[in-house]
Amino acid sequence: MSIPNRLTAVRFFLIPVFVAFFVAEKRDVAFVVWMLAGVTDILDGYLARKWNQVTEVGMMLDPLADKLMMMTVILSLFFAGDLPFSCALVMFVRDAGLILGALWFHSRGKKTVPANWMGKATTVMYYVAVVSLYFGWDYAVPFLWFVIGFSFLTLVQYTHQIIQVNQRQALEQQDHT
Repeated sequence: MSIPNRLTAVRFFLIPVFVAFFVAEKRDVAFVVWMLAGVTDILDGYLARKWNQVTEVGMMLDPLADKLMMMTVILSLFFAGDLPFSCALVMFVRDAGLILGALWFHSRGKKTVPANWMGKATTVMYYVAVVSLYFGWDYAVPFLWFVIGFSFLTLVQYTHQIIQVNQRQALEQQDHT
């Protein structure tokens, strides 16, 4: 297993660690665990590209680890009373939809696309929004709604790219027959 994929695996392990500290009301330690997960996300993507180790498995597991961690943080903040139900619901449904969509594409042998600048910007903005919620800053919820809106624009853009990639793949397969 490559180092970038091992870093992704670490993120899966950090999910229950985050929950354990959050539930034990050691939110400062849980926050550090969450930030560590974010650092491993940045590092695994950087190393995969630098070392030319971008794999189909990594392209599936990396966003899955990110979405599961974010969903865990969202649910934790919701149950702690720090996140309105409407925000939690929209974010949870969006991330669950992304996971299920990726699984659907993968199970049918369809291609997905790697993260682009909009996806990376969305991730950074989600982190900023969740940090602001985590620490109870006044503008946290309005900023989070802005990020949610931007994330749906990103979703539309990714959907368009995925459709194009799979249409090209289908045409290439037809040309070879």
